[in-house]
Amino acid sequence: MSDTSSGRPRPIGVRDVAARAGVSRQTVSRVLNDHPDVAAETGDRVRAAMAELGYRMNNAARALGTRRSRTLGVLASDALQYGPSRSLAALEASAREAGYWVSAAFADAADAVAVVAAVDHLVVQGVEGIVVVAPHAQTLEALGGLRIEVPVVTLHSAGLGAAGLSVDQVAGARLAVGALADAGHTRIAHLAGPADWLEAESRADGFAAELAARGLTPGPVIAGDWSAGSGYAAVDAVRDAGVTAVFAANDQMALGLLSALHAAGLAVPGDVSVVGFDDTPDAAFYWPALTTVRQDFDELARRAVAAAIGGSDAAASTLPPVAPVLVPRASIAPPPPS
Repeated sequence: MSDTSSGRPRPIGVRDVAARAGVSRQTVSRVLNDHPDVAAETGDRVRAAMAELGYRMNNAARALGTRRSRTLGVLASDALQYGPSRSLAALEASAREAGYWVSAAFADAADAVAVVAAVDHLVVQGVEGIVVVAPHAQTLEALGGLRIEVPVVTLHSAGLGAAGLSVDQVAGARLAVGALADAGHTRIAHLAGPADWLEAESRADGFAAELAARGLTPGPVIAGDWSAGSGYAAVDAVRDAGVTAVFAANDQMALGLLSALHAAGLAVPGDVSVVGFDDTPDAAFYWPALTTVRQDFDELARRAVAAAIGGSDAAASTLPPVAPVLVPRASIAPPPPS
C-alpha cells in the first residue's frame, strides 16, 4: 500500500485489518485491547489478519483510545554491575511479554534531587507502574518522602522498602559458607562488596550467621568493590589471615582472587577454596570452574512486572524472597592437612 503523495508505503492500519478480517474497526480495536465481549472465533480471525498484513500496533494511538499508556517505568540508580544490568534486561523482556513498553530513567543514588527528578520524568509519561532497581539505601530514602500515584516496586534493595522484591541474599550467603564448611573448612574469610550496597550488607550478614550457626570462629571480612581488581588486591589479606577458604560476595571479585592466588603459587582448590555469588555466564569457565550462588533474575522480574502493572505493590511485599541456588563446580575441596 502506498501513499500516493510521496510514493512511500503507507503503514498498515486498523481499517486494513478490519477489511481483511471482514469485521468493523471497532471490533479490531476491541481485540487489540483484550475486550471480553469478542467471540473467540472473531478474535482469531482478526489476529490472523494482523499476522498476514504485518500489522504493528501503535502504542501511542492505543493510549489515546484507552487512556492507558501500557508503559512501565524503570528507575535505575546503578546499571553497571551484573545483578542490576541483568535485572534491567529481564524486566524489559517480562514487560514486553505482558504487552507493555518500558521507559527507563537513570539517577545517581547519592543525589536525592536526581532520583526525584527521574521519578517525575517517568510519572509525566503516564507510566502505569514503576520498578526501581535500588541497590543503595540512599535511593530508598529519596523515594520515602514522595507521594507517587502509581504502584512502585523495588529490586536489589535486600527486601527493604514498602514493596521490596528480592532474592534471599542472606540465604544465598549461608549456602556458600555452608558448602565450604561441609567440605571441612573452619577458617573462612569473606571478600565483601561495597558497604553502601544493601545486598553486600545482607551477604555479609549471611556469612556471619552461617559461621555462628555452625559454632565456627567469625572469619575476617576483607573490603572489596565488586571488581576483579579488588579481588586480586585482596590476596595478601587472605594469605595473612591464614584462612583455607574464601566466600567472595560476587563472581567478579572471585575471578580476581583466583588469578592472584595462582600468581602467588597457591592452588585452588588445593590450598584455598573459593565460592562466588551471582553465577555470571562466565563463572563456569573460570579456572577452576567457580562454585557460586545463582540468582533467578527472570523470576524476580516477572514478580516485579506483575506487581507494578497489576496495581498490587502492597501485596508484593508479602511475597517470600526468591530462593537462591548453590551451583557446585570445581573450586571447593577439603582443606589441606595442617
